[in-house]
Formats: sequence, structure tokens, C-alpha cells
Amino acid sequence: MSLCLHTTESINMYARIVVSSALLSGFAAAAPAAQNSKGGWGQVLSIFEGALPSGYSASATSGASAVSSAVSSAAATAPAGTGVAANQVGDVSGYSNANAPYASETPTPLSVVPSSFGLDSQISAIHTPAPSTGLYAADTQRSSLPTGPTSHGPYSGKPTTTGAVSTIHASATIPTLPPNPTATYYNTNGKLQNEQPIPYTPAGGLGTNGSLPRYMVESDFDYESITLGLYQEWIELDVFNNGVATFSDEDWAAAGLTPEDVSLIQFMAQQEQGHATLLSNMLGETAPPQCTYNYPYTNAREFVDFNQILTRFGESGVWGFINHLDSREVGQLLAQSIATEARQQMIFRQMSGLHPMPVWFETGIPQSWAWTFLAPYISSCPENTTRLAWQNFPALHVANQANINRFSPNDTGLFERTDNRTASPATVPAQSESCINVNTTGYSCGPSVAHNRSEPLSFAGKQVLLEWDAPGQPVGPNMSYVTAAGGVAGAPKFVAWANQLNLTYTPLTVTGANTGYTFQPNGSVYEGGAAIVNGTTFIALTDIDMYLTPFNLSMINPHVVALGLYQAG
Repeated sequence: MSLCLHTTESINMYARIVVSSALLSGFAAAAPAAQNSKGGWGQVLSIFEGALPSGYSASATSGASAVSSAVSSAAATAPAGTGVAANQVGDVSGYSNANAPYASETPTPLSVVPSSFGLDSQISAIHTPAPSTGLYAADTQRSSLPTGPTSHGPYSGKPTTTGAVSTIHASATIPTLPPNPTATYYNTNGKLQNEQPIPYTPAGGLGTNGSLPRYMVESDFDYESITLGLYQEWIELDVFNNGVATFSDEDWAAAGLTPEDVSLIQFMAQQEQGHATLLSNMLGETAPPQCTYNYPYTNAREFVDFNQILTRFGESGVWGFINHLDSREVGQLLAQSIATEARQQMIFRQMSGLHPMPVWFETGIPQSWAWTFLAPYISSCPENTTRLAWQNFPALHVANQANINRFSPNDTGLFERTDNRTASPATVPAQSESCINVNTTGYSCGPSVAHNRSEPLSFAGKQVLLEWDAPGQPVGPNMSYVTAAGGVAGAPKFVAWANQLNLTYTPLTVTGANTGYTFQPNGSVYEGGAAIVNGTTFIALTDIDMYLTPFNLSMINPHVVALGLYQAG
């Protein structure tokens, strides 16, 4: 069967979402207290006096997920005699009312707590040294164990080279084509359709024919993608160690973190030593070295907030390109490293007092998006460091970005961030407005396994105030890269929200030079399920609302005017 996600608007996963009248009840609470001193939002408050702003409809149209869109059209496109999977309710026979033999068990009261632990246990063992030579000996690490804080700060020199690496290009955009003509497999009966190569192994799969794996990049696309990944691993290695070396026990305690938490951060830095070595080996002798960085935090609380954002776009950047790699072997090892990165992101969210995983699916983003977020924090790299081919988009700023450190995040003022870089953390408000040391359920945001907040960081229908930089700004290592809008991008008209399996558009209302607003969209990944916009969401200004899916999201790049992050939960 060949599924086409572009036949009608109703079966597209990434459909436009316009704000419904049901959302208007939340608009007034989201209105800013005063006009931004930077100007450009003079029209913002007028919409609350009556009519909906231009471009919004009184009825909402929601985009479906990739899977549900494909399944919804399967009945019309599947071979004769086939259909979609049957619906199934949650009440499975045998589990009605959650009956179980242990349901009435009474927990044993806690009455005896060990306070004396005796001698160490005696077990049979022999001295077992790790092999240092031969097949089973560990390979060397590329990075050394740091012993103190490294030098950091902004770059003050002049670049000798500017712009991304490039050659001649065949076209300004990638054309939209029908599905691959080889994508025809459809199983109509749940049985094997072809001869098995060996017992217990179904036909198909790539790299399963017995050929010797080669764990090296196989194309320019592979090389540039893994090089970007290595830039990400290097900054994570450095920033984790920098936080451990910079802040005292008292600094960590002020953020609610203990020496054991700090030890965990230190261990995550050691994980990055392995990741940096792995990616370096897959690139070869031109793999870039560690650089010097310019961090946006001044205290331990800002440090963990920055890292929950840094690891978010680092992880999402890999999910965006991993299945496009020409080398399946490289993709295999990269997946095993990025699984650890996902755990790091979850831990930093917990240290920041955020819900550890408020989404059903993690987001994949194009390489140029990840490089746009990362580059502003790299101040300089050694001479002759391998340069990247990916684009740096102008920064998109959310002026009223929710402050995760407030017990009432919707009382956040304008630009409560440590600086104007898009991935920089929230500032810490006065103690009387802070949730860090609050012990009340629903309002606390101190480190925890999980928190449910009584007042969400954001909500559907919230007015989002935006500013965006003009192109042509120097950025990145040695200030040697230059920001630019997509090659065919015109004036911005839409805000694209990329999160989970969905790309959702809302109209942009321009209110001045490089300023405007939109409203947070409503919608769920599946009907009655998780909201599309949650966690750290990626947002882009575009001149078009083209329909795209996770696998071809990079096709939007030529139409992107500016790129930013939105903290939703």
C-alpha cells in the first residue's frame, strides 16, 4: 500500500490550527500589563475590546498526527480486502475495575529503620584486572578529565573567515514529490509475505546481509550532521564540568541541590567524554576539537535551566537527522548515545522543578535549527577547526516567555531572561515571588522527581509577544558565521509550532518593525490525548504554511524568517 499524506487537507498531519472562540476565555488573563518599552505592540490590547483579530476563525481546525492521518486514509488506499486496525477501548476483558489479588493488601507499617550496618559482606571473588591490550581492551578517549573551570567569555577578536561551508547548489528549494515508488509493502493478513533469509529472521531490513559494518560517515550529509553533533557533545562536556567546578556547595544548596546531585552532573560530563570520542572516531582526523564557550548563567539555578534547554535541542537535533543518514552503522551508535542524552534532559528538567516528560513524543528538528540555537554560546574555536555547512537563522524572541522560577508564571514580565540569546535561562525573581523554596503542592518548583503546577507555564489561547532579529548578524565561533533568513522567505505571515509529531501554524499579527504577536494554538496529538504544545517547543516565523511531517520537516528551511524556543511546560 502506498499512503499519501498530501491528497486532502483532512488527512494531513501538519494542518493549520486557528484559534477557536472557546479559547477566548483565556485571552484576557494573558494580556501584558503594559506595552513593551521597545515598542511595536501598540495594537496588542485593542483586540480584547471586541472582535477577534484578523486571521482568526471562530471555529478551530486541528491537525492530526502522522500516524492517525495515515491510518485515516488507509481504508481508501489499502489493497482490496484490507482496512485499518480496529478500534480498541481501554477496558480489556479480565481487567475490569482493576481487580487484582493484591488490591486489598495493607502495607506493613514502617517501624524499624536500620541505623547500624555492620561489616561489609563477604562474598567469593578474585582479582580481575581490565584488559589493557588486545581485542577487549578499551580504546583511548579523545578528551581528558578536567580538574577545574576552563576559560570562558565572549569573543573579542575579528573573524578571518565568515559564513557557512558551501559549494554550488542545484536549487533554492527541495521539490515536493509523491511517495517513493518502492514504498509499496502492506501486510494484509499478519503473516510473513516473503521467504526468510534464515530461521526466525523476516525478510527485509538494511545492513542485515552479513556485510561487515563500517562505522564511518558515508556522505557530506553524514559528515556535516555528525560534526554538528560533535559540536553539541563538546559544549555539554564543558558546561557540565564548568558548573561542577564553578559553584560551591552553598550555591547548589540555594538551588535545592545536594552533593549527590552534583555528583550526577559530574557523571553526565563523563558520559560526554564517551560521546565526543565516539563521534570523533566516526569522522576521522578532521573532527573538530573542543572550543571556548560563553555561558548565560550566573547561579546554579540558571545553570540547570540552561542545561534542560541545551539538552532539549541537542537531542531533538539528532532525532531530526538520524534516519536520513547514509550510514546505518553510524545511526546505530548515534542512537545509543542520544538515548543517554534524553535521560540527561529529563534529569535537568527534574532539577529545574519541571515535569520530567510532559509529552508523548519527542520532537525532531533540522540541523540548521539545532545549529542556530547552539552557535551563540560558542565564543571561539582553535584555528583550522572544521566549519559547518548548516544555516544560522535570525533569532526569534518570546518577550513574555514564562519564567519557570515564579510560583505564578503568568505574572512573568517582559524579557525575564538572563540575556537575549534564544536558549538562555529564566532569571530568578525576588524570594517573595519565587517558587524555588515553596513547599506547597502545586506551587513548588524546587528539584523533585515530578511536580504538577496549579498554574501552568502557558496555555492554549495565551497571547505570545514576539520580536525577531534582522538577518546579517555575526554569530557563533569567532563570530565567523552570519545569520540569514531562508533563501526564498518573504515577509513573515505565520508562526510554525514544531512539537511532538506535529507542525502547527498560527497567524502572525505584525505590530511594528520586527515585532508582532500570535496566540498559542490548541490541539492534541491524538483526539483526547496530550496537547501538542508542551515542554520546550520550537517556533519559527515563516512566509508560508506548507504541510510537512517529521521526516521532511527540513523542507521548511527556505521559508524560515527567524527561529526561537517556547517554554510551555
